[in-house]
Amino acid sequence: MIAKAVSFVAKSGTGKTTLLEKVIAELKSRGYRVGCIKHDAHQFDIDHPGKDSHRLTAAGADTMLISSPAKLAIVKQHAESPPIEELIANYFGDVDLILTEGFKKSGLPKIEVHRRERSATLICRGEENDPSLLAVASDEPLDLDVPVLDLNNPTQVADFVEKHIIHAAH
Repeated sequence: MIAKAVSFVAKSGTGKTTLLEKVIAELKSRGYRVGCIKHDAHQFDIDHPGKDSHRLTAAGADTMLISSPAKLAIVKQHAESPPIEELIANYFGDVDLILTEGFKKSGLPKIEVHRRERSATLICRGEENDPSLLAVASDEPLDLDVPVLDLNNPTQVADFVEKHIIHAAH
Protein backbone atom coordinates (compact mmCIF):
# COMPACT_ATOMS: atom_id res chain seq x y z
CA MET A 1 0.00 0.00 0.00
CA ILE A 2 1.25 3.46 -0.82
CA ALA A 3 1.39 5.65 2.28
CA LYS A 4 -0.48 8.93 2.33
CA ALA A 5 -2.68 8.34 -0.73
CA VAL A 6 -6.38 7.62 -1.23
CA SER A 7 -8.35 7.45 -4.44
CA PHE A 8 -11.89 8.78 -4.76
CA VAL A 9 -13.71 6.62 -7.30
CA ALA A 10 -17.22 6.77 -8.75
CA LYS A 11 -19.17 6.57 -11.93
CA SER A 12 -18.96 9.72 -14.05
CA GLY A 13 -21.30 12.49 -12.94
CA THR A 14 -21.52 11.35 -9.31
CA GLY A 15 -19.75 14.40 -7.83
CA LYS A 16 -16.18 13.23 -7.15
CA THR A 17 -14.63 16.58 -8.05
CA THR A 18 -17.15 18.58 -6.02
CA LEU A 19 -16.52 16.43 -2.94
CA LEU A 20 -12.74 16.53 -3.46
CA GLU A 21 -12.79 20.36 -3.69
CA LYS A 22 -14.46 20.54 -0.27
CA VAL A 23 -12.27 17.84 1.32
CA ILE A 24 -9.10 19.55 0.01
CA ALA A 25 -10.24 22.91 1.43
CA GLU A 26 -11.00 21.27 4.81
CA LEU A 27 -7.63 19.48 4.96
CA LYS A 28 -5.79 22.67 3.90
CA SER A 29 -7.56 24.56 6.74
CA ARG A 30 -6.05 21.97 9.12
CA GLY A 31 -2.55 22.78 7.87
CA TYR A 32 -1.90 19.80 5.59
CA ARG A 33 -0.06 20.00 2.29
CA VAL A 34 -2.32 18.22 -0.19
CA GLY A 35 -1.45 16.84 -3.63
CA CYS A 36 -4.04 15.78 -6.16
CA ILE A 37 -3.87 13.53 -9.22
CA LYS A 38 -6.76 13.39 -11.68
CA HIS A 39 -7.06 10.39 -13.96
CA ASP A 40 -8.28 11.26 -17.44
CA ALA A 41 -9.14 8.41 -19.76
CA HIS A 42 -9.38 10.89 -22.63
CA GLN A 43 -6.83 13.13 -24.28
CA PHE A 44 -6.47 16.41 -22.41
CA ASP A 45 -4.40 19.44 -23.29
CA ILE A 46 -3.14 22.10 -20.91
CA ASP A 47 -0.85 23.26 -23.67
CA HIS A 48 -3.01 25.53 -25.82
CA PRO A 49 -2.42 26.31 -29.53
CA GLY A 50 -0.81 29.68 -30.09
CA LYS A 51 1.06 29.67 -26.77
CA ASP A 52 4.86 29.36 -26.80
CA SER A 53 4.72 26.22 -24.66
CA HIS A 54 2.42 24.53 -27.19
CA ARG A 55 4.72 25.55 -30.04
CA LEU A 56 7.71 23.95 -28.26
CA THR A 57 5.79 20.70 -27.61
CA ALA A 58 4.49 20.66 -31.18
CA ALA A 59 8.08 21.08 -32.39
CA GLY A 60 8.90 17.76 -30.74
CA ALA A 61 9.97 18.44 -27.16
CA ASP A 62 9.51 15.22 -25.17
CA THR A 63 9.31 17.17 -21.91
CA MET A 64 8.28 20.82 -21.70
CA LEU A 65 8.11 22.65 -18.37
CA ILE A 66 6.77 26.13 -17.92
CA SER A 67 7.58 27.96 -14.71
CA SER A 68 6.50 31.23 -13.14
CA PRO A 69 7.01 32.72 -9.66
CA ALA A 70 3.71 31.12 -8.52
CA LYS A 71 3.52 27.71 -10.23
CA LEU A 72 4.90 25.31 -12.78
CA ALA A 73 3.40 22.88 -15.26
CA ILE A 74 5.07 20.02 -17.03
CA VAL A 75 3.99 18.37 -20.26
CA LYS A 76 5.65 14.99 -20.76
CA GLN A 77 5.02 12.89 -23.83
CA HIS A 78 4.68 9.18 -23.16
CA ALA A 79 3.44 6.05 -24.91
CA GLU A 80 1.23 5.00 -21.99
CA SER A 81 0.14 6.30 -18.60
CA PRO A 82 2.81 5.79 -15.96
CA PRO A 83 1.76 3.70 -12.94
CA ILE A 84 0.19 5.77 -10.15
CA GLU A 85 3.01 4.68 -7.81
CA GLU A 86 5.57 6.23 -10.18
CA LEU A 87 3.64 9.51 -10.38
CA ILE A 88 3.44 9.71 -6.59
CA ALA A 89 7.15 8.88 -6.13
CA ASN A 90 8.28 11.37 -8.78
CA TYR A 91 6.06 14.37 -8.08
CA PHE A 92 4.57 14.28 -4.59
CA GLY A 93 7.43 14.00 -2.08
CA ASP A 94 6.58 17.45 -0.68
CA VAL A 95 2.99 16.80 0.46
CA ASP A 96 1.36 15.19 3.50
CA LEU A 97 -1.39 13.51 1.52
CA ILE A 98 -2.26 12.67 -2.08
CA LEU A 99 -5.91 12.54 -3.13
CA THR A 100 -6.54 10.97 -6.51
CA GLU A 101 -9.65 11.11 -8.60
CA GLY A 102 -10.27 7.95 -10.55
CA PHE A 103 -7.69 5.18 -10.78
CA LYS A 104 -10.43 2.59 -10.11
CA LYS A 105 -8.14 -0.28 -11.06
CA SER A 106 -5.20 0.79 -8.87
CA GLY A 107 -4.28 -0.83 -5.59
CA LEU A 108 -4.64 2.48 -3.77
CA PRO A 109 -7.01 2.61 -0.81
CA LYS A 110 -10.35 3.89 -2.11
CA ILE A 111 -13.35 5.90 -1.03
CA GLU A 112 -16.24 5.35 -3.41
CA VAL A 113 -18.60 8.26 -3.99
CA HIS A 114 -22.22 7.14 -4.34
CA ARG A 115 -25.22 9.25 -5.27
CA ARG A 116 -28.63 7.55 -5.23
CA GLU A 117 -29.94 9.38 -8.31
CA ARG A 118 -26.82 8.49 -10.34
CA SER A 119 -26.65 4.73 -9.81
CA ALA A 120 -28.14 1.92 -7.74
CA THR A 121 -24.88 -0.05 -7.81
CA LEU A 122 -21.36 0.44 -6.53
CA ILE A 123 -18.10 -0.03 -8.44
CA CYS A 124 -16.21 -1.59 -5.52
CA ARG A 125 -19.03 -3.78 -4.15
CA GLY A 126 -21.30 -5.93 -6.24
CA GLU A 127 -20.00 -7.77 -9.29
CA GLU A 128 -16.50 -7.22 -7.99
CA ASN A 129 -15.40 -6.89 -4.38
CA ASP A 130 -12.45 -4.46 -4.29
CA PRO A 131 -10.41 -5.24 -1.14
CA SER A 132 -8.88 -1.74 -1.19
CA LEU A 133 -12.26 -0.05 -0.51
CA LEU A 134 -12.01 1.83 2.82
CA ALA A 135 -15.38 3.61 2.86
CA VAL A 136 -18.27 4.86 0.77
CA ALA A 137 -19.40 8.51 0.80
CA SER A 138 -23.12 8.25 0.06
CA ASP A 139 -26.28 10.37 0.06
CA GLU A 140 -28.32 7.38 1.26
CA PRO A 141 -27.88 4.72 3.96
CA LEU A 142 -26.16 1.57 2.70
CA ASP A 143 -25.56 -1.77 4.40
CA LEU A 144 -21.89 -2.47 3.68
CA ASP A 145 -18.81 -4.07 5.20
CA VAL A 146 -17.05 -0.66 5.25
CA PRO A 147 -18.02 2.65 6.88
CA VAL A 148 -20.63 4.74 5.06
CA LEU A 149 -19.84 8.47 5.24
CA ASP A 150 -22.23 11.33 4.53
CA LEU A 151 -21.54 12.56 0.98
CA ASN A 152 -22.92 15.97 1.99
CA ASN A 153 -20.59 16.29 4.99
CA PRO A 154 -17.08 16.94 3.64
CA THR A 155 -15.80 17.56 7.19
CA GLN A 156 -16.74 13.97 8.11
CA VAL A 157 -14.99 12.69 4.97
CA ALA A 158 -11.89 14.79 5.79
CA ASP A 159 -11.93 13.42 9.38
CA PHE A 160 -11.98 9.87 7.97
CA VAL A 161 -9.11 10.61 5.57
CA GLU A 162 -7.10 12.25 8.34
CA LYS A 163 -7.58 9.27 10.69
CA HIS A 164 -7.24 6.40 8.22
CA ILE A 165 -4.71 7.77 5.71
CA ILE A 166 -2.60 10.56 7.22
CA HIS A 167 -2.28 9.20 10.78
CA ALA A 168 -2.21 5.54 9.69
CA ALA A 169 0.85 6.31 7.56
CA HIS A 170 2.88 7.52 10.53
